[in-house]
Amino acid sequence: MLLEKITMDHFKEGLSRTNTVIVPFGSVEEHGSHLPLGTDTIHVYELARETSMLRPVFVVPPVWYGLCRSTKQHPGTVGISSETLKAIVRDVCKSLYRQGLRNFVLISGHAGGTHMASILDAADSLIEELDESRFAVLSILDLVAMLPEGVVQTSGDAHAGEVETSLMKHLRPNLVNGTSPREFPSFPRFIIARNKLAYWPGGVWGDPAPATSGKGKQIIELEAQKLSELIEDLENFHE
Repeated sequence: MLLEKITMDHFKEGLSRTNTVIVPFGSVEEHGSHLPLGTDTIHVYELARETSMLRPVFVVPPVWYGLCRSTKQHPGTVGISSETLKAIVRDVCKSLYRQGLRNFVLISGHAGGTHMASILDAADSLIEELDESRFAVLSILDLVAMLPEGVVQTSGDAHAGEVETSLMKHLRPNLVNGTSPREFPSFPRFIIARNKLAYWPGGVWGDPAPATSGKGKQIIELEAQKLSELIEDLENFHE
């Protein structure tokens, strides 16, 4: 059930079938020269929608902005702070809790380490406040890691490469602008680089070349199945 498309009466009726909600997080962030800035958000929202067709679950509109540390100097990236992201997680989830939701799946199409840590930290604090709540926190990369061997051929593919290009060729082919060269960032180990763009000029982490629309369809269907299984685990989780 997509929250923005149902009435309050439909919402009330839906609570008789589920008290689980998917909260998708994305970003407005560079994705090479060939993918749109909204790739993460498009991916995660379409995945949530696909999952809602497999099992009863509410899906809220995606949070479009994320914490973008490594890409903040790339053209087009628009990020928010950790404090803002945590506040959004807390406010949205507390409001949903007041409406009767109890199982929260916080899934992000943007998988940056500091971004995910902020979501996790906010969720961890909410568990202490909301007695009946359960939380699962994960990123798209966690689901990609669960894909069967051979689906993705590029080792270490993580950003604007084979996976995301395949997904966008399937989900929004009209927004794919050719391709970009294979690339992996070369950030110095342990050292925080001031000029991040110098170590990752093309904004690709992987290889877009093997991407196909058919592979994108396969990936999102497999991701939805894995996410559905996680939701079942969350709904049955007891401590």
